[in-house]
Amino acid sequence: MSGATLATGPRVPKVDKSEQHGKKFEERAGDGAGLGGVMGSLRVIELQLVAFIVVFSASGLVPVVDLVFPIFITVYCFLLSYFVFRNYGNPDALQLFKGNRAFQFYVILGTVIGLFLPLAYVLGGFARGDQEAVRAATPHLFLLSFQVLSENIIRGLNIFSLPVRALLPILYNMRRLFTLINWITATFFGNKLSPDIPYQDQLWIWFGRGLAAMNAIYYSLNLFGFLIPFFLPRAFEQYFHDRDQHLREHPPKDKKHPKPLPTPASPAAKKAE
Repeated sequence: MSGATLATGPRVPKVDKSEQHGKKFEERAGDGAGLGGVMGSLRVIELQLVAFIVVFSASGLVPVVDLVFPIFITVYCFLLSYFVFRNYGNPDALQLFKGNRAFQFYVILGTVIGLFLPLAYVLGGFARGDQEAVRAATPHLFLLSFQVLSENIIRGLNIFSLPVRALLPILYNMRRLFTLINWITATFFGNKLSPDIPYQDQLWIWFGRGLAAMNAIYYSLNLFGFLIPFFLPRAFEQYFHDRDQHLREHPPKDKKHPKPLPTPASPAAKKAE
């Protein structure tokens, strides 16, 4: 959901021809069986995300702009993929960053802060009858659910080239920052604390304020500290290297395609540890 999952390449590892038999093949077969359970769990999560999207859309708590935004982004990404950044079918180049422990912790932290805690906050708002809290947090949850669903589908089906994969989370993050600003404004300036408010209500207000602030900080750092300075440049660098290599191996018959340029060694060797 932070865009990091699209930077780690496809879910299913590629099997070398030399490992199609023997002990290594049996080990990979065992891993594939475990992967099937993981894939099944991911499908369940995707179905839950679809349910969240339907509920949020029907609740009337999501502005029309946010309802239309995922449709626009999906169509725009398909147009970019077809007319501008075509996918040259190199699954090895889709992994720009290695999924080490720090990277996994970064993704899990975003999942907890961005999805699980806001969902608990919205459910708590329904239980407490706090419609203002629900209305403030729902647009962020709606857009994030659409983003996670899109990233899971793209990563599972290996569709879209690297530039499109990098632009998708950037566009979603930019839009969600506006919803987070509205959430912060509603929680910090809409709810006023007074001495006669019960202690539980004060904790509830501060929980909403802290959650909105944490999301704004995390996704601002994610956008301006990871997606734009690291993911996007590396995606374009690897894409143009793969495109030039593809054009050398398959020279275009028409003159509309760009000519391959002399490039140095593959930037895939520059993957982050």
